[in-house]
Amino acid sequence: MPTQPAQRRQLSEFLRSRRERLAPDEVGLPRTGRRRTPGLRREELALLAGISATWYTYLEQGRDIRVSEQVLNALAAALRLDRHERDHLLQLAGHVPVAEAEEREPLTAEAGAVPLLLQPNPAYIIAGNYDVLSHNQAADELFPRLITEADRPPNFVRWVFLEPVAREVLVDWEPEARGLLGRLRTLTARHSGDPRYTRLIEDLNEGSPEVRDWWPQYEVQARHSGRKRLRHPQRGAIDYAYTAFHLAEQPEQTLVVYLTAANCPTGTQP
Repeated sequence: MPTQPAQRRQLSEFLRSRRERLAPDEVGLPRTGRRRTPGLRREELALLAGISATWYTYLEQGRDIRVSEQVLNALAAALRLDRHERDHLLQLAGHVPVAEAEEREPLTAEAGAVPLLLQPNPAYIIAGNYDVLSHNQAADELFPRLITEADRPPNFVRWVFLEPVAREVLVDWEPEARGLLGRLRTLTARHSGDPRYTRLIEDLNEGSPEVRDWWPQYEVQARHSGRKRLRHPQRGAIDYAYTAFHLAEQPEQTLVVYLTAANCPTGTQP
């Protein structure tokens, strides 16, 4: 069990959020009487997981108790967690190595030059907290006002939630923003106490009503490649495929490249 109060608090919030999203009939339990709160009761979840209701209550309250991986797997099954959520639960409970905070070494000149070599495909390199470390002109055009802050590194999550033009660029803004927040939530658990993440989350909660509403729901998601529809300032709405590559010497730093059908290799589709 993690000893840091902040990590125990995150574990408590995660368990409660997942318990409250399950209805009794979804897990084969009868509905009994009026419920003052949504989802399963603590004792119902404990019954499904085969553990003591008192012990589970202590766990959800964030008390400093020992918990085995076997019990966590039982809880994950009872809560119907997907693979990423299960991994997140194990990580919060201290059963997988928590990544150390990203080294503060600057981006190497060689790595920083890669987005420039990928022009005219939009490309950028981000840190673990989504600070933009390097980008090319095509990315600057596709994401207007992303590179505007002089006193701190530009940040992609801050841009999505706090820059109004992002809602024009991201055609499907809400699902894209929710997924991005879920990925940030996953990364935040790995960097508990890191001030870069703490400050970013404070900024987002202060400036975005969506973050204030969605953050307590505790959605988690892993980083991945995919597709998205973006509105280019000159060319209109375009379907993009994007691919992410982790840098070998700095795995928290990620190169992201966007491709369209016009510039994909022959025989492929984004």
